[in-house]
Amino acid sequence: YKGESWIVPPSEFRQSADFGDVDHHRCYVPKKCVARFTGHNKGVHRIRLFPGTGHLLLSGGLDGKCKVWSVAEKKVMRTYIGHSAAVRDVQFNHDGTKFLSCSFDRFIRLWNTESGAVEGTFTNRRVPYVCKFYPKDDNLFAVGCSDNKIVVYDATSGEITQEYNHHLAPVNTITFVEDHGMKMITSSDDKKVLVWEWDIPTPIKYISDPTMHSMPVITLHPSLAYFAGQSLDNQIVVYQGRDRFAQQKKKKFTGHQVSGYACDISISPDGQFICSGDGNGKLYCWDWKRSKLLQKFRAHEKGPSIGCVWHPVLPSTLFTCGWDGVIKMW
Repeated sequence: YKGESWIVPPSEFRQSADFGDVDHHRCYVPKKCVARFTGHNKGVHRIRLFPGTGHLLLSGGLDGKCKVWSVAEKKVMRTYIGHSAAVRDVQFNHDGTKFLSCSFDRFIRLWNTESGAVEGTFTNRRVPYVCKFYPKDDNLFAVGCSDNKIVVYDATSGEITQEYNHHLAPVNTITFVEDHGMKMITSSDDKKVLVWEWDIPTPIKYISDPTMHSMPVITLHPSLAYFAGQSLDNQIVVYQGRDRFAQQKKKKFTGHQVSGYACDISISPDGQFICSGDGNGKLYCWDWKRSKLLQKFRAHEKGPSIGCVWHPVLPSTLFTCGWDGVIKMW
């Protein structure tokens, strides 16, 4: 025992390779479940990995608790109890020392990962649906709310510094694109996708099309050139991630039944595979280039497999979570 903090990564988890470094880091589709993490009393809604190394796994449950698990030892390291209702989204900051959790009790809490202390509590009396740290500054984070606004909080003062108010329905996702977060893409239940400049409260682009469905999840491709959205007509659609944000009509991933759930999309770190959960508890993996379905698993019982994350360092490790309260490692 070196006497260092438990959030310091062990030596076998080196820093994740850059995108395109295929020699060290070729990914493969996983074949079977290798571990189960049980401990949440109700379902698990979101899982996130420690940024860069991925040696810790953060989960937010419908029982109002957040837990941090050690991937190597497969056990709970710490439980964070501070919400009285289900946790909707969790998010690490960029070095993993703190994380945000937003919940249906209308509070957003900023936690210290190592000590478990609450460093701040924020609310605007609306239900927060998504929270994201601003990539250039860990002090600022954006929250998409049920009153159709995106609000930006300053974590040190607790003040609201900016409001973006153009959506017509609750905001579902916030994604930062273009050289580390100069622009942000938001999507909402009103079936629109808006592109904003950071800190300018009018959108610079509307992506809206009569055939579009609302997209409750958007994930950026590791090459940063594309983003994929989970469209509620049971397909995953792909858009450019810069310049014109045009839809890539040829790339569509189908075969799964989302059926109204916000199932996470995850793309492997080398950009070869894309995987998603579905509303019946299955897990699907497609080939990114050929949009061909490669693999499907029966991942979770009793409800959707709602979250999936691809590990940034271990090449073919994938985590899923579902409303049966189990987190599985594949």
